[in-house]
Amino acid sequence: YLAKNNYALNVVGMPKTIHNDVYPIRQSLGAWTAAEQGARYFANVVGENSANPRMLIVHEVMGRNCGYLTAATAVAYRKLLDERTWIPELGLSRDNYEIHGVYIPEMAFDVKEEAKRLRAIMDKTDNVNIFVSEGAGLSTIIKEMEARGEEIVRDAFGHPRLDKINPGAWFAKQFAEMLGAEKTLVQKSGYFSRAAASNEEDIALIKRCASVAVDCALKGVGGVIGEDENKNNELRACEFERIKGGKPFDIDSPMFTDLLAAIGQT
Repeated sequence: YLAKNNYALNVVGMPKTIHNDVYPIRQSLGAWTAAEQGARYFANVVGENSANPRMLIVHEVMGRNCGYLTAATAVAYRKLLDERTWIPELGLSRDNYEIHGVYIPEMAFDVKEEAKRLRAIMDKTDNVNIFVSEGAGLSTIIKEMEARGEEIVRDAFGHPRLDKINPGAWFAKQFAEMLGAEKTLVQKSGYFSRAAASNEEDIALIKRCASVAVDCALKGVGGVIGEDENKNNELRACEFERIKGGKPFDIDSPMFTDLLAAIGQT
């Protein structure tokens, strides 16, 4: 529009989203911080594991279409567990604080098989902790709601309102009966995570991106600043026509496959 109307205005953007789901940018601003803060949030919530016998704790993490933040938060949380000293003899066992399941939009799974696996953990440890992306199982939940004749409330963009659908509560309900849970607790870390001040990693990335953004602005080069995955992760102004959201998380990445292997989930 600017070019067609002879306005000499250059536009330079910055990729700020904690979901890390922007094509073709490798790492968006804020995603590292959100994962770190989500891990700290759950580190406090999980202390409820001893408040009731057969406790099911569901940590719902932001991410409508992308499971990156859920996976990164889980990895960051397990690093916190690595730093702690455990004394099983006094009731402080890592098994009770461990993540027992991770569920994201990009990953298909058999609910009954997972419930069977988690039930065995519940029988052994007396509690189960799972991480759920807010977009996981969304299509299944919507189908169930429509079958019951319930209205699907949507936002201005036509997306289903996740606060009305409540995926975390759905997962809690699905698993609670099959696991024989006596009490369920669903906690959402989204607002806590995205309101946090940037951590050192993000500050460094922001500074590098801001420096390139100023250079591009002075040179008259428009685009969104980021490490371009299609150009060997070069930090540059990515052309606007190549920018779009909804980039899925790579579930075959070592980050995720190592996570699943560590918690015994296939």
